[in-house]
Amino acid sequence: MNYLNGFLVIAILILSCDKPDTIEFIAQPKAPILGADLSYVNEIEDSDAYFTSAGDTIDPYAYFAEKGANIIRLRLWHNPEHSPYSNFEDVKRSIKRAHKAGVAVLLDFHYSDFWVDPQKQERPKAWDTILDDLTMADSVYNYTFKTLTKLADENLAPQWVQVGNETNIEILQPLDTVNTASINWTRNALLLNSGIKAVRDFSDTFIQPVKIVLHIAQPENALYWFKDAEENGVNDFDIIGLSYYSKWSTYPLNKLSIAIDSLRTTYKKELVIVETAYPHTLNNIDKAGNILGEDALIEGYPATPEGQKNYMIKLTREVLKVGGLGVIYWEPAWISSTSKTLWGTGSHWDNATFFDSSNSNEALPAFEFYDIKNYKDLNY
Repeated sequence: MNYLNGFLVIAILILSCDKPDTIEFIAQPKAPILGADLSYVNEIEDSDAYFTSAGDTIDPYAYFAEKGANIIRLRLWHNPEHSPYSNFEDVKRSIKRAHKAGVAVLLDFHYSDFWVDPQKQERPKAWDTILDDLTMADSVYNYTFKTLTKLADENLAPQWVQVGNETNIEILQPLDTVNTASINWTRNALLLNSGIKAVRDFSDTFIQPVKIVLHIAQPENALYWFKDAEENGVNDFDIIGLSYYSKWSTYPLNKLSIAIDSLRTTYKKELVIVETAYPHTLNNIDKAGNILGEDALIEGYPATPEGQKNYMIKLTREVLKVGGLGVIYWEPAWISSTSKTLWGTGSHWDNATFFDSSNSNEALPAFEFYDIKNYKDLNY
């Protein structure tokens, strides 16, 4: 692979930035990993919404840390035209808040201007004219390395980096021509390894320990995806990241540990559920339709605050008992507000947050999921 452009970037940045030993960083989080994706918080608060506990307004970052969260996940879009959030400046603002609260950060590179997921992996608009794979690989490398370097220059380097988001299909596909049927693994491996190498080079250059996560939606898909990845030379990463939503998975909660154990033992990697959620109610309080409805429920865990809490503790125990590191909840603070998505005003997730939107956004019992006492008998 030709990384000449990337190495030139490294040389230039080393000469222009502070010496590595002047850069401070938050320590790596220790198991059990108990996290939250708080990518929407800045936007929500800018829309004059707020969060409360016992009737008092709280800083959500500080509150999650106080309750025991030890990592905050944040998405990064390349150049989002539909929103002024989840861009570099917004992510920088969020990392400052997380680190101020003493919490580690998982930075999720989407390598897109908008959402990517198991059915959509579109490249950034700025890269859509790139015609050859080597040039695209250099773009991935340089963008990843430069982004991390700019963060490190302000003492905001993340502790974990996710190279792609729910990369079930081939990454960085041309706009409006996404192929979900097959993966060109020669190209896919080239691009994934470019992002991985950029993180490794950053970590070595700035003496910053960074763990690399590769993320697949649903464990049944991960079982074959990581087999293909390993056979095609994608192996220099640290953590298998999974989305697990029972609504979309063929693995019921009581069988999930089988898949987790298989992935860990086969590929000798750590494993974290980096996305999951469960509703605390089936009510919808705004004009944005909720994504998780009755079809997201499983027996024994009703759509109540206690049901949500018990589900999260049970899920986390299922992960930990077979050696997984832990669980990160997706958007527990995406409460209703005046902010808009392309599909509605408010939140499509207000019934699955850790706050009661019908009661002054009051903190719910689900925060007990962060209490390590729930896992002490599993040697944590």
